[in-house]
Amino acid sequence: MESLVLAMVTEPSVCAQARGLLGRILTSHGVSAVITEVEAYDGPHDPASHAYTRTPRSETMYGPPMRLYVYRIHGHHCANIVTSPEGEGSAVLIRAGRIVDGLDLARQRRAPRIDDKRRVGDESLGRGPGNLAKALGITMADLRTDVTALGGVHLGERAQNPETIVAGPRVGVRLAADEPWRFWIGDEPSVSAYRRHPKAGRQTRS
Repeated sequence: MESLVLAMVTEPSVCAQARGLLGRILTSHGVSAVITEVEAYDGPHDPASHAYTRTPRSETMYGPPMRLYVYRIHGHHCANIVTSPEGEGSAVLIRAGRIVDGLDLARQRRAPRIDDKRRVGDESLGRGPGNLAKALGITMADLRTDVTALGGVHLGERAQNPETIVAGPRVGVRLAADEPWRFWIGDEPSVSAYRRHPKAGRQTRS
């Protein structure tokens, strides 16, 4: 219990903000999803964060809070919500969601990525950040969107109060790989699988 209490005391504020996004509705381009899995990134204090070094790419993370930071990796888009005050650079990656509205449209958007030999159920439409962004229709055109404003991509009210929130290491990061800054709703089938980066060391935030 002492180690858990210590972790809660010393973790950055972005972790609490990440947990606060679980169960909220994210609506985008005709599809809505309950956020079921997130990862916290602590800006310049976190070597796994894009904002660890301030660059033109990460500038959005240093801008006003509640803006969408979108990046592209391995052919996928990933959506993050900036949570810190302007100039601090913290953001939360939306890793997974359960589609609750616009199912037909989400299926159409995911269809080109789904092999007919391995049919994917609706619980998997938003499993993983790239799949979720695909289902929601999020692209680089949505970069810097104010998610508090209606239209486009916006964050709605809490649709679910998670009874259990589980924490663990972030997926696929090489640096600070053991920080338990990934959070998800327990027993939620839309949550993605954990995969450790093959080059990840036992490094933590200083």
